[in-house]
Amino acid sequence: MNWNDGYVADLDYPAAYFAEQSPSHLNIACILNGVEPLPVDRPFTYFELGAGMGLTSNVLAASHPQGSFYSNDFNPAHVASARQLADEAQLANMTVLECSFADLAQGKADLPPLDYITMYGVYSWITPANRQCVVAFIKRYLKPGGVVYVNYNALPGWTRTLPLQQLLLEHASCNPVPRVRQLEQARDLAQELAKSGAAFFDGNKQLEHRMASLSGDKAGYLAHEYLNSGWEPLYHADVADELADAGLAFIGPADLSGAFEGDYLTVPQQELLAGIDDPRWRETMRDYLLNTSFREDVYIRGPRRMSAARQAAWLARLGVTLTSVADAVVAPEGANGADAPAMRQLLDALASGPKTFAGLASLTGSSLQAVARLAARLSAAGHAACYFLGSETADAAPARRLNRAIAAQSTLGDHYQALASPKLGGGLRSGLAQRLVYQCLAQAPAGAQPEAGDISKRVESLMLGHFASCAPDSPAAAALHAMRAALPRTVAAILAQRLPIWRSLRMM
Repeated sequence: MNWNDGYVADLDYPAAYFAEQSPSHLNIACILNGVEPLPVDRPFTYFELGAGMGLTSNVLAASHPQGSFYSNDFNPAHVASARQLADEAQLANMTVLECSFADLAQGKADLPPLDYITMYGVYSWITPANRQCVVAFIKRYLKPGGVVYVNYNALPGWTRTLPLQQLLLEHASCNPVPRVRQLEQARDLAQELAKSGAAFFDGNKQLEHRMASLSGDKAGYLAHEYLNSGWEPLYHADVADELADAGLAFIGPADLSGAFEGDYLTVPQQELLAGIDDPRWRETMRDYLLNTSFREDVYIRGPRRMSAARQAAWLARLGVTLTSVADAVVAPEGANGADAPAMRQLLDALASGPKTFAGLASLTGSSLQAVARLAARLSAAGHAACYFLGSETADAAPARRLNRAIAAQSTLGDHYQALASPKLGGGLRSGLAQRLVYQCLAQAPAGAQPEAGDISKRVESLMLGHFASCAPDSPAAAALHAMRAALPRTVAAILAQRLPIWRSLRMM
């Protein structure tokens, strides 16, 4: 077997920020699921496995200056990118490693005991032998009470689309051409089969999303999703059994709204699950009820269940803030239509700025648990984020240095599509126009009032490098032309609506 052990290594995985991996987010997931969290208002250690180009780890290190962060990938290009970004932001609490899973499992890296271990898009993309190495690494380094975040392609939801991945992988393995060309040829074959009336594609609704992804997603993502020889969707029960060897117990989903099953399961479904005593089997049955195809799970080495009073005390230490422009937020619907007035009241309160859970409970005349449920739903819809009140006094300088580094890189490329917030203990995904406006604001003299027309002209000049790097008639060029045409309106909207959010989240 070659050095990459069957894993795609000749095409970089796109840099991306995943909020679910944040220590703050994982702690809030623990609280909502009734389990004692690990407080992050003191020093802690964090490790990301398979970190890719390191955007998530860098954002988290910048927004948690009290933590010591370790980022690992075995792809040298990924490691070099992650180190460069950490160096440009002067993140003294960020260490980037280049190790295989086997090296980590055998203790060849000089690491302290770890409070958090996370991995995104790894566990179901690697071979069973490497999964064993991941479990051995966790067993070696995770502290008692430590938290693990793992996501993976899941069964039974992948059942009807499994043959598509096999088709793409087998076709690619028979064509010794560059990886991007392999993807193009495999995608063309799948589309030709569908158009020819192949029975596999006929009436298979679950394939519609996958075929759309093949047409629209980046080659780097598609190669890692479909062309790893160790790729294997997994049942929850099997993953829980594997991780149990490291002393881990499943405590709930990383999606905060998943803690409130009445919002997504019918009463008969809840009654069916309540009658199952074995937790691993109960969770597997939940996947059959929902036909789950992707899981995002939180495990703890020795979870401690909280009393209702203890949980309420933790909820009182949380706040919530809108991360979308208030006027653009459409209240997410829940299973209970009676929630609509309470959700509207919550949104009206948040329109004027971040609020504490306790303040919202007092304002709405509801319980902390009821506020948490609505806040979790807003978070899952991407409209809001929950945070610890103690983060309001965290050192904001590292996050602002990282944001300036990302904004400066955005004048040359569009890799790092996020900015860090020390208040959130994480980041916000941010489009190219937003990051270029941030660059202009960061370079302005202290106290200068931003003027939309001037910033619009400066952003347009910063876009010239992007035009130079793409083919004149390509879709990328067309998108840039459309962005330039809309700049005056876009910049005015960012200054009026996005800048106040940045300031409230201590991002600049």
